[in-house]
Amino acid sequence: MAENATVPAGGPTTVPATAADTSPDNPWPLQLLSQKLKTHIERAPAAWVEGQVIELNRRGSSAFLTLRDVDAEISLPASIWSKVLDRQETPLERGSRVVALLKAEFWLKTGRLNMSVKDIRPVGLGDLLARIERLRHALAAEGLFAESRKKRLPLLPHRIGLITGRDSDAKKDVLRNAALRWPAVEFEVREVAVQGNTAVAQIIGALRELDSRPDVDVIVIARGGGALEDLLPFSNEELIRAVAGVLTPVVSAIGHEADRPILDDVADLRASTPTDAAKRIVPEVSEELARVRQAEAQLHRSVTQLVARESDRLAALRSRPVLASPEGMVSARADDVERLGRRSTAAISAAVTRAADQLVHLQAQVRALSPQQTLDRGYAVVQLAGGKAPGTEGAVVRHPAQVPSGTELSVRVAGGRFGATSIGGHQASGA
Repeated sequence: MAENATVPAGGPTTVPATAADTSPDNPWPLQLLSQKLKTHIERAPAAWVEGQVIELNRRGSSAFLTLRDVDAEISLPASIWSKVLDRQETPLERGSRVVALLKAEFWLKTGRLNMSVKDIRPVGLGDLLARIERLRHALAAEGLFAESRKKRLPLLPHRIGLITGRDSDAKKDVLRNAALRWPAVEFEVREVAVQGNTAVAQIIGALRELDSRPDVDVIVIARGGGALEDLLPFSNEELIRAVAGVLTPVVSAIGHEADRPILDDVADLRASTPTDAAKRIVPEVSEELARVRQAEAQLHRSVTQLVARESDRLAALRSRPVLASPEGMVSARADDVERLGRRSTAAISAAVTRAADQLVHLQAQVRALSPQQTLDRGYAVVQLAGGKAPGTEGAVVRHPAQVPSGTELSVRVAGGRFGATSIGGHQASGA
């Protein structure tokens, strides 16, 4: 409010230029504040807003209505010309969901702020569905529905968080069917509004509370069937992002099989109905007991077969000769040693006998070649006893020319040696 202040007639000559410059001694005239408020408010552009009509009163050419936010406890009164209402193909009623073009107006004389409806349009089912689909595609493009983000549910949750309506059939279905399947299961129930403008805030609050508890293994959001408008909170963007941000696995069990709020896409598991959710979050105790018995029987068979196989192997090992009669191996080796000893002795004896025979034979050969044997047969060895030529003593006479007449000779016969003198000789003629 820094505009030049207008001074009313008969007022002070100096008026503060801004509201911050006013003081008890130098205030603004009330009309100046009202004018500045009117100027400031009327600068605000008109805006399209969405809400629900909770009050509608016609008064001649004008009407007064109250719009309430679809997701929060916020209401706003507004005025509208009757001719704007008359343009609607379907008359507006209390509870109608609409979009309205609102323009803020300030009534100078009374100092009242009024929201004037310049145009208004009902939101039909087709519009709601189209809006939901646009939001679904936008969130999918962000990756909020990707399978890689989804968390696996525990095999056997100890404590289940349940967010549902107050004393609703969905709550009874989940509790009853889960207890029938697994009697030991425990629930942490949070009863909230599941439709209306407070539903989103209450569901998000319960969701975050249960997610903060370490003993809650899985969270189920359950609601029975209803009209599209009743299920709109479960396609709210704020709720979808809250579910995507929790650490605990979330199961969506909204309406019937045909109902498909966006919560089904972001949840870690989608159940077609609350009853189906109970069947999918806890196992059937009879089926699990049957599996345990089957596993026990299979384990017993496996152990029995293993023991039987090992017993057969032990019996086969014990029946082998080496284990049945361990001394047999030693006896067999002792027999081998004895046999080999006999063979060695026989081989050595034979070798010694052959060598002895060969030695006798060689001795006979040596004796046969001995000069003594020749002498024994009557031969004699004639040697020079000492000769005329030096160095000839002891030379064996092989030719008559070696012993001219008068040569001293030494003759050796088998019985000994004697001397002789050559009387000359002649050469023997060849035979």
